[in-house]
Amino acid sequence: MKLISPAEVDRLLNWPDMIDAIEQAFRQGVIQPVRHHHTVERPDGAASTLLLMPAWSDFDALGDSSKGYMGVKIVTVSPDNGAVAKPAVMGVYLLLDGKTGEPKALIDGQRLTIWRTAGASALAARYLAREDASKLVVLGAGALSGFLARAHSAVRPIKEISIWNRNLANAEKVAADLAADGFNAKAVSDKDAAIAEADIITAGTLSTEPLVLGRHLKPGAHVDLIGAFTPTMRESDDECIRRARVFVDTRDGALKEGGDIVQPIKAGVVSKEHVIGDLFDLTRGTMKGRQSAEEITLFKSVGAALEDLAAGILVFEKANAASQA
Repeated sequence: MKLISPAEVDRLLNWPDMIDAIEQAFRQGVIQPVRHHHTVERPDGAASTLLLMPAWSDFDALGDSSKGYMGVKIVTVSPDNGAVAKPAVMGVYLLLDGKTGEPKALIDGQRLTIWRTAGASALAARYLAREDASKLVVLGAGALSGFLARAHSAVRPIKEISIWNRNLANAEKVAADLAADGFNAKAVSDKDAAIAEADIITAGTLSTEPLVLGRHLKPGAHVDLIGAFTPTMRESDDECIRRARVFVDTRDGALKEGGDIVQPIKAGVVSKEHVIGDLFDLTRGTMKGRQSAEEITLFKSVGAALEDLAAGILVFEKANAASQA
């Protein structure tokens, strides 16, 4: 069984392959049961959460139906970890042979999640963002922010990247890291002004209050929302949802967990039918993505085990190929 570190995940993956692998997984379909969610009570602190996200397929990263894989992501969320200088969220991905159940790889779950999350957003942008989109705004300066900038730049001709964060110094760090890799990136303090000029706005925050206000969106903008992964969280306001042609990663997940979708539906601002389609529809061609240069599009993701499996297979097969070269 291979043990694959965060650094090796970064070394093995690239954006075109990552995005293509996720696209193929949605197009061909993967079995993904409802994820397991367990609360682990702690007598001496806040409760932890244990998440198990299983999935399996009958094909490999290249679509070969003679091969198959099973996989499960194991994630823990421990709110008190900051007191011991450890991340609150930790995880691993276990990849198994689809026929024999033999363990094939244990992959760093945090890094894999970052790659597949940004990859899914870039996949949606392939269908929903204008082909000439050149100005990108990234809201948030966490571990995901630089990956979102790089992923979107892989599918659209991005020439300007603006990073906004409540703590400007953190935004400056992300911008400097991107600039060191040759991107034209800068930190900005005026979020609304940056959004008003943006072709693509991507948000990966833990906000419970709207950051993307519909009145600031210009015609043709594409909004990519990743951070609000519970019904009580939110990154967009009602007007943003109302003005946009809305797509999600998976209907079941977003309609249950995505606060940006759940809250306006519950308030009667829009109906469930306002969600036009998901990545299954887009990749299979059963629903058209962007229909005009002027319309506003929006993609809301909450994550899916299918994406983890696609990313895990890709990492493992690239690692195998590298070891045999």
